[in-house]
Amino acid sequence: MRLDRFGKIVSVGLALSLLATGCSDDDSDDASNETTTTEVAGTTGAGDETEATLALDDADALAAATTYADVVHQAYSDTITAAEELRTSIQALVGTPSEATLAAARQSWVAARALYGPTEAFRFYDGPIDDPDDGPEGQINAWPLDEAYIDYTVDTPDSGIVNDVANVPEITLDVVVAANEEGGETNISTGWHAIEFLLWGQDLSAEGPGARPANDFDTAPNADRRKTYITLLADLLISDLTSVRDQWATDGEYRGEFLADPPKAVENILRGMGALSAGELAGERMAVAYETKLQEDEHSCFSDNTHNDILGNARGIRLAYTADYPGIAGTSLSEVIAKLDPDLDEDLRKQLDNNVAAAESLQAPFDQLILAGDDDPARAELLELIEDLQSQGDAIATMASNLGMQISIEI
Repeated sequence: MRLDRFGKIVSVGLALSLLATGCSDDDSDDASNETTTTEVAGTTGAGDETEATLALDDADALAAATTYADVVHQAYSDTITAAEELRTSIQALVGTPSEATLAAARQSWVAARALYGPTEAFRFYDGPIDDPDDGPEGQINAWPLDEAYIDYTVDTPDSGIVNDVANVPEITLDVVVAANEEGGETNISTGWHAIEFLLWGQDLSAEGPGARPANDFDTAPNADRRKTYITLLADLLISDLTSVRDQWATDGEYRGEFLADPPKAVENILRGMGALSAGELAGERMAVAYETKLQEDEHSCFSDNTHNDILGNARGIRLAYTADYPGIAGTSLSEVIAKLDPDLDEDLRKQLDNNVAAAESLQAPFDQLILAGDDDPARAELLELIEDLQSQGDAIATMASNLGMQISIEI
């Protein structure tokens, strides 16, 4: 999540004025910058009248919603397992700092992100992860972050929580949690990207990711505080993911609420798919960076893992519809729609498959892709994928409308 910095969906071609934070050596923070935004065509608002052309049976809706809930629970469970492996690698790093243990921790982060990415399709309808009252999404995946809020940068060698011994004499879980988003939306202190920055450091290279030395966890100034910080972040990430996963368990409170109203559950599934496709992925995560050509506007900028983030999200949108997940059996939403309108189902599945394939073929690293000239074929492919993901969001909104449902694909 980009902290809803723009409020709505960013369209390619807009004149964007963006706050530069995250992955450059420029630590300026101009909070007065704002961005003009627009909605993606084809959305339906909460006040619109929608007439169903497809009659969704409650039993079919329940079957699809139940299978979806099973997928969500298993996907989070597998992500937690990978996050636990990441924690083990981080423990090895802080126990025996070396370039080898640092490289292993980085690889574990990338592997865990690959499993987390698809779960982002299970958002945007005020479920357990982004409940407006207590959802932990802002602690799990908030971005972009100001590196200098956490640790040193090339221009501010004494900056960040890690080095602020006077004001933060002890780094504890309470301190880290309280600091998240305190005083500004880029003041991110927790989650995937805080761990990413502590593992890679600033990305100052035109051709590769950040290159934080292993010595930062050994004899460098405040190394012990840095080790404490990253260990706490790994623990918190697992705790937050577990709290979400447990709500989707067979006896989970949210799962019961979700399945109590099957048509609403289907509406939520489509809302999550559409908002991720058009609003979050095509808009916030791709169109912004495409337009600005700023490295700090890519998602996983410290590790140069953004292309994999895009792929994981694209796979998650498809997963929410097809329920094709190892070990999960049941009725998918795709099967339900196919009973009602085979052509509608086939058209959406083709879009989903094509966009996953296009994401798989994106040239990496993403920061070099966005810097390419507009006549570069790889950059043209990126623009085409952005537009196709927006069109996919429109198609999902249309499907919902055909079912008599009102969804928005705004974020």
